[in-house]
Amino acid sequence: AAQAQQRGDAIAVIDGVRRISYRELDQAATRVAAALCAQGVGRGDRVAIAAERSAEMIAGQLGILRAGAAYVPIDPAYPPPRIAAMLGDCRPAALLVHEPSAQLVAAGVPRLLIERIAWADRGEAAAPADCGDAPQPDDLAYLIYTSGSTGAPKGVMLEHRNVLPLVVGNHYASVGAGDCVAYCASPAFDAAAWETWFALLNGASLLVVPQATLLDPPACATLLAEHAVSVLHLTVGLLNQYAATCPEIFPRLRCLLFGGEQADAHVVHRIRGAHAPQQLIHCYGPTECTTFAITDPVQEPGSGRRLPIGKPLAHASVRILDANGTPVPIGVAGEIHIGGAAVGRGYWNQPELTAERFVADEYADAGARLYRTGDLGRWLSDGRIEYLGRNDFQFKLRGYRVEPAEIETAALATGELREALATGYRDERGELRLVLYVVLAAEREVSPAMLRRALAVSLPEHLVPSSVVHLDAFPLTPHGKIDRAALPPPAFDVAAADYVAPQGATETALAALWGELLQRSPVSRHDQFFELGGHSLLVILLIERLRALGHVAEARMVFAAPVLAALAQQLDTARQAKAARQEIRL
Repeated sequence: AAQAQQRGDAIAVIDGVRRISYRELDQAATRVAAALCAQGVGRGDRVAIAAERSAEMIAGQLGILRAGAAYVPIDPAYPPPRIAAMLGDCRPAALLVHEPSAQLVAAGVPRLLIERIAWADRGEAAAPADCGDAPQPDDLAYLIYTSGSTGAPKGVMLEHRNVLPLVVGNHYASVGAGDCVAYCASPAFDAAAWETWFALLNGASLLVVPQATLLDPPACATLLAEHAVSVLHLTVGLLNQYAATCPEIFPRLRCLLFGGEQADAHVVHRIRGAHAPQQLIHCYGPTECTTFAITDPVQEPGSGRRLPIGKPLAHASVRILDANGTPVPIGVAGEIHIGGAAVGRGYWNQPELTAERFVADEYADAGARLYRTGDLGRWLSDGRIEYLGRNDFQFKLRGYRVEPAEIETAALATGELREALATGYRDERGELRLVLYVVLAAEREVSPAMLRRALAVSLPEHLVPSSVVHLDAFPLTPHGKIDRAALPPPAFDVAAADYVAPQGATETALAALWGELLQRSPVSRHDQFFELGGHSLLVILLIERLRALGHVAEARMVFAAPVLAALAQQLDTARQAKAARQEIRL
């Protein structure tokens, strides 16, 4: 509202060909707030919002906050059972949807189409006098779901006082009216909150980057250059892909931030040495501590040593404690605990888990709390922190948190298994992949492909295992526990009984690429890319390899036609269309 009053004509959001000013965004949010208040929404309520990243998503979130409520971002690409579980758990007072997600409904919950409200009247918008009480610092700002150790996604509660010091008046990265911030994260990923409010509360422009463009590095590089993007945040997985395909975009940036999982020091040092932006910042922090709470400005090209995660931000504090809760000396490993204003309220409807993970800070003032991250680290002599891994079985995959228990619960719910164990496994290329080891129930027969398809019905893409390994029994230690070290390495080769050889040059070449990228052999012409373990980051590599072979390839083709034969047909059609256009020009 302050930006709209001071610089109303300045561009707030760029979404395709649309340029939405701060005044227009402010008025759109006011209309959304008025519509929500008319449904009885008020301070302390939760409003679910299901939309891909877009101007509508921004207007909807801002309108929810203006009504005094908290927003609950829902990824419309998630399987319907997972969406239903989230909606049932958070019990929203209303559901906002964007047109592409208009099929989403929740029993007994008012549903509103954002675009019909936000842009309904281009005239002045004023909220009714009784619309929403002004939120207080300790009111809920958003509730975001992440993988849960209990077998279901868990909601993390973040308050206004947690978000504001991260995005306003900070010292790790500056942003202002002359900047353009890329909006790349899924709205259901906590990095999206940082991108959105870091830009809009500081008067910058926010550029919506469509998912298909994000997965096409050359196209994304063109978009970023066209709009002079100056601030970009990437997950480590995307950073690696962009560093390999179009590192020329980095020197154009004033600030490049990266995080979400353990970074490859060699890649980061290569960027710093040859393609350095003005600022290169390594970020660390769990969702429970508001996106990130520790940062490290990468200053020198450096060597191949482990990359430090840095020092705590001004509004956060860090303690590294041993198993007895005692601070460890410099150089000694312990569990990273985060305190200060970064620490969220806790888990929605899970008081026992909240009490377990959010604990009293015995070395601070009364009432101060620490979040137990489960991450191991140590202090370096220069005051920075080095990450050393996990003290449990949780891990990060392509920036997403993976709680193995959630996958195991979903697998056992199929009724086909007696036991299930999910874990991360690094393949020959060093890529972390999700593997599920299973012991079948008596007299059950289910193939790995069938089990993966069953899991895809209830789990998002990043929680569906790349490989399923059948065992007669899990190996045990002398104490009777599962011996994880004795689990056999997964075999990514699959000789399917219904294998059909690829036909024609395009199918044959495509099968060879799939085999290399997915580490699968043989590849049938009826195989599906994502069922074989493909994911969004591998789509980037696939498109790059296809273009190198002379194909007209785009990321959207893989999502629209993930079966090998169908994708090959699309590639042939695109190549023929290109040839026809060239002939017409001649």
